[in-house]
Amino acid sequence: MFIILIAVTVLSSLVNGDTNIEIIRHWAGGFNGKFCVPISKELKSWKAHLKFDQPIDSVEVWLAEVTKVGDGKEYILTNKAWNGEEHVGDKLCLEFMGHIKEDIVPLGIVYLEELEPSGSTNAHTVPPLTTTPVPHTGGGSPTFHYAEALSNSILFYDAQRSGKLPANNPIKWRGDSALNDGSDVGLDLSGGWYDAGDHVKFGLPLASTTTVLLWGYLQWPDAYKSAGLTDKFFDMIKWPLDYYLKIWRPAEKELYVQIGDGQEDHHFWGRAEDMTMKRPAYKVTTSKPGSDVAGETAASLAAGSIAFKSRDPAYSQKLLSAAKSLYAFGKDYPGIYSASVTAAAGFYVSSGYKDEMCVGAVWLYKATQDKTYLTDAWGYNTNSGAPGFSWDSKTIECQIMLYGIKPSPVMQDVVEGYFRGWLPTGSMTYTPCGFAWKDQWGSTRYNANTVLAALVAADMGLQTLTYRKWGIGQMDYILGQNSKCFSYAIGFGKKYPLSPHHRSASCPDIPEPCSAANLKAKGPSPHLLVGALVGGPDATDAYTDNREDYVHNEVACDYNAGFQSALAGIVHLINTKNYPVPDPSKCPCKGS
Repeated sequence: MFIILIAVTVLSSLVNGDTNIEIIRHWAGGFNGKFCVPISKELKSWKAHLKFDQPIDSVEVWLAEVTKVGDGKEYILTNKAWNGEEHVGDKLCLEFMGHIKEDIVPLGIVYLEELEPSGSTNAHTVPPLTTTPVPHTGGGSPTFHYAEALSNSILFYDAQRSGKLPANNPIKWRGDSALNDGSDVGLDLSGGWYDAGDHVKFGLPLASTTTVLLWGYLQWPDAYKSAGLTDKFFDMIKWPLDYYLKIWRPAEKELYVQIGDGQEDHHFWGRAEDMTMKRPAYKVTTSKPGSDVAGETAASLAAGSIAFKSRDPAYSQKLLSAAKSLYAFGKDYPGIYSASVTAAAGFYVSSGYKDEMCVGAVWLYKATQDKTYLTDAWGYNTNSGAPGFSWDSKTIECQIMLYGIKPSPVMQDVVEGYFRGWLPTGSMTYTPCGFAWKDQWGSTRYNANTVLAALVAADMGLQTLTYRKWGIGQMDYILGQNSKCFSYAIGFGKKYPLSPHHRSASCPDIPEPCSAANLKAKGPSPHLLVGALVGGPDATDAYTDNREDYVHNEVACDYNAGFQSALAGIVHLINTKNYPVPDPSKCPCKGS
């Protein structure tokens, strides 16, 4: 589980080796905690005693065996067979989840039996709370039913599925497609998600999408639970994760990073089910490396292993094993994938690989607590400003995650510096109606990604009220709080795009023909692509619902990723009564 330091109750260490437990997230029904105990002597094994100020129903820990003592005010954590050794100067750091019926912030301490002084009479009492938590920011009334938009986004990803569809497929106008992917290299590489309105499977934006979706879930699982979407999320996210297990071949040190030729694919307008063109498989290898796509895919696999840890332990371990070997491949054979696979360069050219390798290292550290990965992450990190947050630029994601692990004034300034550029007082372009506009290609995508990052940073205590109010204001614009009362998320609100640049949605039901004539056809597409986030307005707030306008009316997997996760963050604020009073909209919706 991905942990960010919020509502921190970190206190100074107590006498006789006691250390305070950090409660880093809480919701109705549970909380996440973390502790770090300094190691003062060589240990071959350890037992950590967690003591709380009130009974806790149960505790889950991935890296230790758990024993409940009495009524649940105390739990004993015992090392696994493989992680008992600790050395002088190290810190034993563990993260855990507690389950309890209320929404509480329990106080707690931890101590190691092995570090207790001889004859100690330490009573190990839970200390009083002496630090200030992340400020409460409630008082506002939600503008929209954000959980509905969250649910819709999952449906969009279901519509993007490639391969043999399951019996529970909710998108009835989609069928099996691209079942022979990988046949040109003698492999089954079917599955995964189509990139956008086309039918190529591009590895780097696909992996980025998956990582960002998992980040949002692991940050705010209560949002999905309260909306009744937990099972649907796992059903959705397992589709690309299963695909990654196919495309990574550790024994051969080969990662398949693209299926389909972009040029050939873009000459075809029709259903995915009707494709007849060749779909070549492209790979990175030891001689033609791709650390960017390897690091990002490893990040998805590692984050997936955390998400599935208690739900499906065997699958979780499979994901983690693949993440480790794939990350090692990216580290040992550095290089940029689009320089190795020129077929990708005309569509998703990569600017570098250190940001993706940093994110891969951080997620593996989160999944394993192996400090080697954390050391790697700091090595890949740069404290320079990030140009944005997208499928190609993960620098701010890396920096936020590292700050969450080890807060420092330097990293705080780096993270806050990114948002200073995005806020209205910074250098970002704003439309007349107050929408932060970075680029004509997917303006909503860049915006929503940064909203996600801002909400996570706010959970850490960084400019909490400012970032939450700004983030909600930007998401409200996307969802319809604008002069046109127009939502850029298809199917949400009263007015939204009806003619996205999406081949399959533009085609009538089989067996009716579909061709380029359907691209140019006037009027709504035959199928409503529910949940898809279109590219968005230009810098003047102008937008036309035109299927042929692939700049502003394209949809893509990476467009929805930050959007969906940011929605989860807003639902979490509502759940925890932290939804703030928003700033007034520059162009409020005044009717339909």
